[in-house]
Amino acid sequence: MKWISRFIRCAVSALLAGVSVTFAAPTIGLYVPEAPPLTMLGQADEHGIAGDIVLQAMAMAGYSARFASPPWPRGQREVSIGKDLLITPLTRSQSRENLFTWIAPVMTMDRTFFSLDKRVDTFDEARKSFKLIAVGLGTAQEARLREEGFPASQIYPLKIGENPAQMLLMGRVDAWFNGVPETRYIWRQISDRPLVMSRVLMTADLYLACSKDCDPQIVERLRTAINTLEANGTVGKIEAGYLKGLPVW
Repeated sequence: MKWISRFIRCAVSALLAGVSVTFAAPTIGLYVPEAPPLTMLGQADEHGIAGDIVLQAMAMAGYSARFASPPWPRGQREVSIGKDLLITPLTRSQSRENLFTWIAPVMTMDRTFFSLDKRVDTFDEARKSFKLIAVGLGTAQEARLREEGFPASQIYPLKIGENPAQMLLMGRVDAWFNGVPETRYIWRQISDRPLVMSRVLMTADLYLACSKDCDPQIVERLRTAINTLEANGTVGKIEAGYLKGLPVW
């Protein structure tokens, strides 16, 4: 009978081991652009403000992330038509409202025009002052310029990242319409020359969103986790850490 008892104990141990594997943290695809300091890849343990917040929320909710970073317009399409895929940071706009499941805002971002020598206070002034304006391809900034009546000939969409900054520095565009923290972070990497920052003309929350077809349990768990991180001060600490020491114009 002893050998039977040992056999049962071994079987139970094997079963429990199997259960631990079966219930390992589910992996969810997380789409992000390379847009420091909001989201970034290949920076060791630093994934940007929104990236760090979302990763901590996923860990709290019992999920792990599988990163994907295709061109931003394609990434938005893949998440929208997919199932249970996450994307951040995404501005919630009228044109996107019915394409995603909106989980929770992770941060708020100001946008404005940056140039080497001119400040503007309105979109109308910008339309008259800047012949060619760089803007991130597929971003809410690009959509806002078109909504404000800027002609296609005046808008220069470029891949998110350093390209618009380089174009501005080389004088190939007259202005860059972009988020304030991203511009401050990127410009510090490429030039010591001060930028002229216009009055803030657009402010909106950046969200963690999911596919239109998204498991309600994923949505609820992540929303609760993000709200917890906001309430306990973690979100503010993460943001302050990335913005510390950036230039102010």
